[in-house]
Amino acid sequence: MFDIKEPASFFRPHVRSRIAYSILLRNKFGHGATEFGDRIAKALALGMYDGAYPLHDGDYDDKAIDNDRKVLYHHWARFSCFLRYQPVDLIRDYFGSKIGFYFAWLGFYTWMLFPAAILGLVVFIYGIVTMWWENQVSDEICNDYFNLTMCPLCDKFCGYWSLGESCQSAMASHLFDNPATVFFAIFMSLWSTMFLELWKRRRHALQYLWDLQTFRQEEERPRPQFEAQVRHTKRNWITQEDEPWLPFIYRIPRYMLSAVLVLFAIALAVGAVFGVIMYRVSVQASLALNRNELIATNANLVTTATAATINLTIILLLNMIYSHIAEYLTELEQPRTETEFDDSFTFKMFLLQFVNYYSAIFYIAFFKGRLIGRPGKYVYTLGYRQEECSPSGCLVELCMQLGITMAGSQLVANNLREIFLPKILVWLNFRWLIQAMAGKSEEERKKTGLSRWELDYLHVDIGPRGLFFEYLEMVIQFGFVSLFVAAFPLAPLLALINNILEIRLDAQKFVCSLRRPMVGRAADIGVWYYILEAISTISVCTNAFVIAFTSEFIPRLVYTRVYSPDGSLNGYLNFSLSYFEVEDFSEKNTPRNPLHLGHNVTFCRYRDLREPPWAEDPYEYSNAFWHVLAARLAFVVVFQNITFLLTRFLDLLIPDTSYDLQDAIKMEEQLVSRAILDFELQRTKQRQRHNRFRRQQTAPPDEDEEHSPTTPATPDHHVDSWEANLHKRVSGISPSRSQGFGQGRGQGRGQVSGASSDYESTV
Repeated sequence: MFDIKEPASFFRPHVRSRIAYSILLRNKFGHGATEFGDRIAKALALGMYDGAYPLHDGDYDDKAIDNDRKVLYHHWARFSCFLRYQPVDLIRDYFGSKIGFYFAWLGFYTWMLFPAAILGLVVFIYGIVTMWWENQVSDEICNDYFNLTMCPLCDKFCGYWSLGESCQSAMASHLFDNPATVFFAIFMSLWSTMFLELWKRRRHALQYLWDLQTFRQEEERPRPQFEAQVRHTKRNWITQEDEPWLPFIYRIPRYMLSAVLVLFAIALAVGAVFGVIMYRVSVQASLALNRNELIATNANLVTTATAATINLTIILLLNMIYSHIAEYLTELEQPRTETEFDDSFTFKMFLLQFVNYYSAIFYIAFFKGRLIGRPGKYVYTLGYRQEECSPSGCLVELCMQLGITMAGSQLVANNLREIFLPKILVWLNFRWLIQAMAGKSEEERKKTGLSRWELDYLHVDIGPRGLFFEYLEMVIQFGFVSLFVAAFPLAPLLALINNILEIRLDAQKFVCSLRRPMVGRAADIGVWYYILEAISTISVCTNAFVIAFTSEFIPRLVYTRVYSPDGSLNGYLNFSLSYFEVEDFSEKNTPRNPLHLGHNVTFCRYRDLREPPWAEDPYEYSNAFWHVLAARLAFVVVFQNITFLLTRFLDLLIPDTSYDLQDAIKMEEQLVSRAILDFELQRTKQRQRHNRFRRQQTAPPDEDEEHSPTTPATPDHHVDSWEANLHKRVSGISPSRSQGFGQGRGQGRGQVSGASSDYESTV
């Protein structure tokens, strides 16, 4: 039925591992005669065994013998291979399709980051080049002629300050707050859609090459922990066996307790952000009072950098705590199968990580400096005045927060963990082995030589979650790249550098430091694709609001189109700052040293669009404020609709399956149909010859036939009529019934050498 040329290599390595594992699963375990299932996991949970894992194919540094592990190390896992394509077919053959899809997706994501990283670098260089001759606002801030007196940044202890002190911050803001960032944000919204659509094409191609088009998730047995804790049973109508079952009425209190604890964990992350805000308020006020002019001038920069570093440290600490909290809560819910456990754990962990990583960024982007009130009537929270943005906006602070968080968590913390943690654990295992053999003589040590399974046991177990944390790390990175790229165009470049290292670090970890994981089958990256799709959709909204409300793009656009006498930004600085008469300060707000600048101050300026004190409605929002607000809202609506329209157009323009792949699938279906037709024709002709022979043997002799030539029992036109009916019947067979022909797609496509499983019983 199959054209088997080399029986030893007919099954691929990952298939042999699954066959061996399936044989072990079918062994009886326990007191019941019919007790089958994943009893290996149960034995591990009970402590009967220390580990269960497939063996590696020899050593990766063996110079005498070639094996797949050695090939993967020399052509994939070494850092010198960072410019090579990944051997995804060999990865899939050695580790299985589940791990193969992870590395295929990671490589494709890294490849897609190249155009985004290049364009982001161009936007950044454009900001540097234009900072010197197209930055009218910064020129006015840094010019002594426009040296305006600004209102105090805190109550009593802070004095009046000169606008020129924020010159460096204004120059730096132009690097990220320029017209090019708007077009880059639109490009990145389209890029995320292109990435997801092109990945679907790549996924379908891999499914075709790896024989996973008709993949169906296997029926899962209950988890050993679920079986040990649940006392109710229910008949499984698929397996017709009694299985442990937890009624829904018992699940309700578990779900409620889990939800309350998740909300508490989210509140913990938000509380940490609030603590960092209090740190910023107090430190900035104390630095502003410093007698050192350099420290006082750069108080905002120092405060932002140290606060972002503290926030990064809190994020890394909470990550470790959240991992244990999510696992405990998922165990508390008692999911029935591993898939249900993984889905629940993924939802909790991603939600907690999302809040942990992005809460401070969302605060700076959309809340900082928005609800502070005005001089003489500030808004207080727990007795503290809220933070203000610098006269050039909060975009520089947002950029610093993004850069420090992304670089610190991705490039530094995660990569250091990938490099050193597996090596340290392997070293500790070898140290344990050396101590165990310390009491033996040299001859006993030589005789005791370690077997393959003992050498693999010294490696690190991949753990029950497998690839979860690898996917989570990349999905969080995708959020940095897409959600706030309008404020930090260098995010794709940092992600590209990190992923080039990440691929080789993960490869070294799987080949050199980890035990060979149990082979798992998968036809895609699972629920992570839908999470990426949700992040891509949210990123359109976040970038629209960052451009409209965080950057100065819309106010400057309104000024040049409506208020500027010559259509330029000349006078925009005076337009964006409002007047306040210092006599209107309350006793709580009046600075202790009003002569801090060496002269009396009658009016001070603050960042807002309000009426001056000599107007009919002093300190109320001016008409310019409502014009700018309307323009901002209009921009958000237009940006979102245009971007969603373009992304939808790309979705319809790019088919999920390439035309070459469609032709290949049709050609295979045609070959399968021909094979079935030829097989049925040959079988029918043999049956007709056999029936004719039997009729000739059993029929009585006729006197007329003795004197006449022999004629066939079945006329030829009957055969022709049957062939026509057979063609009509075979043409209606669905492609899913014709799988299983030949040696597999990886061993010569189009060579049909057998019949479908639907017809095996008739052979």
